[in-house]
Amino acid sequence: MTFLLESYNPLLVALMAMSGTVLVWPSIERFFSGGREVGTLEATRLINNNALVLDVRDAAEFAGGHIPRARHIPLTELEKRVSELVKFKGKPVIVNGKNGLGVGQAIRVLTKNQFTDIYKLKGGIAAWQEANLPVERKDG
Repeated sequence: MTFLLESYNPLLVALMAMSGTVLVWPSIERFFSGGREVGTLEATRLINNNALVLDVRDAAEFAGGHIPRARHIPLTELEKRVSELVKFKGKPVIVNGKNGLGVGQAIRVLTKNQFTDIYKLKGGIAAWQEANLPVERKDG
């Protein structure tokens, strides 16, 4: 019987390590992404002071509803199209994604291209809508 228990120890250790990693992953991702997180209230203040909202969701998600005046560049195209954002290098940039997904990668691309004032919208478009803030939809 002890032989069976001993043979499962590596599996238990691996399972515990994986579950621990899943629990701390959001903190690790936030640390390495480099952007500061802002809630909807602070994002609204930044937008009113001419911050750029960069929406990195795919086209269908963007068309379904986005923050007014948001600039849409899907995450898959950001590396190739970052030159379109050069005039915003010295201004605040709020990166928005679906529930915050993909934002860390977008922030790394922007940081690599010398953007310095980058924010992550906490909770993404879902938090924006939950706060009953205005949303534009792309018709057609």
